[in-house]
Amino acid sequence: MCLPLSVATVCKNNRQTMERVLDSVAGLAGEVVAVDSGSTDGTVELLDQRGARVIRTEWKGHVATKQMALEACSLEWILHLDSDEPVEADLACSIRTMIEGESTGIAAARVNRKVWYRGRFLEHAWQPEWRLRLVRREHVMRGAIRWGGLDPHDRLEVVDPGVGRVINLKGTLRHESFASFSEHLSKQIALSRIAAESLHRQGARGSLLRLVTSPPGAMFKQVVLKQGWRDGIAGWLAGGSAAAGALMKHLILLELSRSCEGEAAR
Repeated sequence: MCLPLSVATVCKNNRQTMERVLDSVAGLAGEVVAVDSGSTDGTVELLDQRGARVIRTEWKGHVATKQMALEACSLEWILHLDSDEPVEADLACSIRTMIEGESTGIAAARVNRKVWYRGRFLEHAWQPEWRLRLVRREHVMRGAIRWGGLDPHDRLEVVDPGVGRVINLKGTLRHESFASFSEHLSKQIALSRIAAESLHRQGARGSLLRLVTSPPGAMFKQVVLKQGWRDGIAGWLAGGSAAAGALMKHLILLELSRSCEGEAAR
């Protein structure tokens, strides 16, 4: 039996992973709301076939587009899922147990997201990655819970701490963000540029010190502090890609800062 649960998602050309997302919430969610920003690969047709409500719009940025999807939902609870985030069976069970059980006083819930790489989860790199994803609609509609952060590092936030308890749910949210680290690195080029531009608009300025220290710091965090080495070669690749992302972000931010300084001096 479906729950009084809406699934909110945003997408563009994600047919392959979106199908697994829809399969993972079949029988769980009473509504799926998808904000699509111009898919041409059959994503919209798949969503239509599966009974989802599709809202077509231009891309407004990560935060604004996800907020649009959140506010378009109509059921008591809302679960946000990116288009590459299927719900594992243990997490689906936790969601059902919470909603069908005594949930009085609970405003929202976090889930732990794990990267899925070549048939298995990375159990250490990027772990734990708790994300606020399950929220009561009433708090969304009065602005107490909303999407924030800086593109592309958006996050669902409780902006009014008086709304109630926020709990952690057992289970796993699978993150199928890339098939290879080569693909991951290619995506990071665009994401690093967006991150640097967002930081620059907020007044952040690049520095040579951060350019030198941030990349090795990012790798040390994943490989040593998170014990990514225990994931085998995948853990080392995760650390290296984190370092590459930090390097690109601070390179671009430094260039933007120097360009602005040059224009101001003219």
